[in-house]
Amino acid sequence: MIFDKGLRKKGKIGPAPRTLTLESADGWDLDNVSMSTDRALKVSTVYRCVDLLSTSMAMLPVYLMRETDKKRLPEHHLCPLLWGRANEAMTSVDYTALLKRNVLLRGNAYAYIQRDSATGWPVELIPLEPDLTTIHFDRDGQYWYVYANPRTGELTKLYPEDVLHYKGPSSDGISGVSVLTSASMTIKTALAAQQHQTDLYTNGGQPSGVLTVDTDLSGTTEELDAEGNVQKVKLKDVVRREWEKAHGPGKAFRVAVLDHGLQYQPIGLSNTDAQFVESEDVRVADLCRFFGTPTHLVFAGKQSYQSNEQNSLEFVRYTLQGDVTRWEQEDTHKLLLPSEREAGLRVKREMKVFLRGDTAAQGAWYKAMREAGVYSVNDIRALEDLPAVAGGDTRYSSLNFVPLELFRMLSLQRAGVDQRPANQGDEPDGTT
Repeated sequence: MIFDKGLRKKGKIGPAPRTLTLESADGWDLDNVSMSTDRALKVSTVYRCVDLLSTSMAMLPVYLMRETDKKRLPEHHLCPLLWGRANEAMTSVDYTALLKRNVLLRGNAYAYIQRDSATGWPVELIPLEPDLTTIHFDRDGQYWYVYANPRTGELTKLYPEDVLHYKGPSSDGISGVSVLTSASMTIKTALAAQQHQTDLYTNGGQPSGVLTVDTDLSGTTEELDAEGNVQKVKLKDVVRREWEKAHGPGKAFRVAVLDHGLQYQPIGLSNTDAQFVESEDVRVADLCRFFGTPTHLVFAGKQSYQSNEQNSLEFVRYTLQGDVTRWEQEDTHKLLLPSEREAGLRVKREMKVFLRGDTAAQGAWYKAMREAGVYSVNDIRALEDLPAVAGGDTRYSSLNFVPLELFRMLSLQRAGVDQRPANQGDEPDGTT
């Protein structure tokens, strides 16, 4: 519904040699892409990192600011899209989280900007499926985005100014590379370890073994299948099947009854196999490095409170801040009109929201800003979503700090030293 309503065709690339559909041999195989993503998200560390980064980006308040006087513009026409509803089906939080998720899992996130035909103002932001969106360059070096309708496969040309494009790390500055691609070996290792652990516990924590018998089992026997047809089955397969019926997965620790000279010899579990769980911390740390998240935020590691607090600040500073800057620049360039950008308007995100969880740090910050004259009482109350109070707009500053050139004079005044010239206090000599 969103795509049919929101996609305004700006032109057609035609005629195309064929129509790309989801079922065509050369088209996009969404099942394989989705399966790859779903498999990666089954690793708990990957799931947590993706959820953490997408939620962190979505929870940041977005606002319009004029750079010349640093004044916020809450009445701007773009504000309902930024912190209200991005489109008829999504809130701004859902929209931002989805796009950030696409950046992490697909390397690129795209959103179509539906504009008012009279003013050119954005009225809806519609996410586009990354696997159905490509960048096309013509012979003159001009580029535009090509989008394939997920229902009909029809190609639509979208000009760059109408498409928000957020990208991950890029080798060419045009298209991003997903974290899944960069961390594919680590994720595959984690999946293999997870499957190994599942197989081990499915068998009741027991290793596999070997069944031996004195007779020759190289021959075959005849059996009836489910449809009543006679089929030949190897004798070894019959013995293995009958053993697993009684002692296979889910039937661990049952008493084995062996006859006809049948013997069972378990295969011992090596120290490496028995201690593979200990390597979980290594895999978690590797994945956290790829995503740029501290291990304590994925509920791993044994750091102290002080180190966790410092790691959280570094997460905001060195991971989120870079993503926020890229998104702010893309939003400013695509969502604002050229005249608005020339007037100094910028789309910004409030990073101080991450201080709300630490009341001690937040209180110290407000106190420092208040004493330095940066914030007034009403400024602080506004950051805490509280109404203004009478007299709260007055700013104060401490007199303990003075300009260096006035330091000597003020020090002498405080010490009570008379700084007037020597004869300035004498009465004029009017006698004869």
